[in-house]
Amino acid sequence: KENRQYEHELSLVVERFRSIVTDLNLSDQVIDKIEIEINNIFASSETIYSKLEALKAVGEDTLAQILSEYLTSLGMNAKYLNPKDAGLILSDQPGGAQILEESFEKIYRLREYDEILVIPGFFGYTSTGKLVTFSRGGSDITGSIIAAGVKANLYENFTDVDSVYCVNPTIVNNPKEIATLTYKEMRELSYAGFSVFHAEALIPAVRAEIPVCIKNTNNPNCPGTMIVAKKEIQTGENPVVGIASDEGFMSLYISKYLMNREIGFGRRLLHILEDEGISYEHTPSGIDDMSVIMRANQMDERKERNVIKRIKAELKPDQVHVARGLALIMIVGEGMQRQVGTAYIATKALKDANVNIEMINQGSSEVSLMFGIKEEAVNAAVKSLYQAFFE
Repeated sequence: KENRQYEHELSLVVERFRSIVTDLNLSDQVIDKIEIEINNIFASSETIYSKLEALKAVGEDTLAQILSEYLTSLGMNAKYLNPKDAGLILSDQPGGAQILEESFEKIYRLREYDEILVIPGFFGYTSTGKLVTFSRGGSDITGSIIAAGVKANLYENFTDVDSVYCVNPTIVNNPKEIATLTYKEMRELSYAGFSVFHAEALIPAVRAEIPVCIKNTNNPNCPGTMIVAKKEIQTGENPVVGIASDEGFMSLYISKYLMNREIGFGRRLLHILEDEGISYEHTPSGIDDMSVIMRANQMDERKERNVIKRIKAELKPDQVHVARGLALIMIVGEGMQRQVGTAYIATKALKDANVNIEMINQGSSEVSLMFGIKEEAVNAAVKSLYQAFFE
């Protein structure tokens, strides 16, 4: 029964690819080859985890082969190149692989090809030849790695929007587009919910100082959004480039009188979280209290009980409690470093929207200003902030 189910699901996948090939007037040979490859994955003696990695890569790999065939049919000198042949050597971290430094020397040799190279994204191989994938949305990472490796002048990343918008268009109708962003600004916006470009994909481009242009696949003539290392900030220019929001956070609050005199208190608290495999996002603090902001999906009820029990036993706080249902709002712009009053405008906008601020945090770089609020207040907060800064 399981085999019949697997064969049925496989046939649906193959037929979907076959319909694409038919629409493009290509030979069925490419699909026959792909069907054999998928069957080989199931028939292999690899572990279930290795098979899963290989299956996750099938979509990207198949479409790259189809695209190469299609470009060739149009008379272009195109060539499909497997990531292994392209030189992508990754760490052995399935679902979260990282590029190894030794890859870049090999990737640079791609400049020697005369063909238009079509390289599938999202996966690569370890030094031992094991297929591993990047995190979800990792095709952006592949493109950035290749651009950095060949020392490109520009990396164009095609998506389904004309540009990066200054706010989530599902919250604010027809928001303003962003013409130019810096790497730092894009990183801050990506962290807090801007999903148009994979946050990790910026790393290779940043290190190689390669400009990135976000463009629309269905509207390629639109100029899109440029992401650059530095930009000129004009006098009188809006210091804020974007407002991002993300839900699913929680805070761990600890209060203890004279906490500031207790050497190593913060280190011991974070060590407890480390022991439970929990990473933190922010740690706003006062002289006698400290909050740790983290993704709520990291701490289930069991971990919460263990953490609180250890905090009470090892740190002996006056108070400790957990608050869930938090959202973070990031107001981002390198221009905030030069302009007084951004925090005032933001807090007034939140007050006008009757949104209570649970937490506020701003780094010394002043590239972003972060507010913690209740999740149910996100839409009202974002709309009010957009009106204050962009209308």
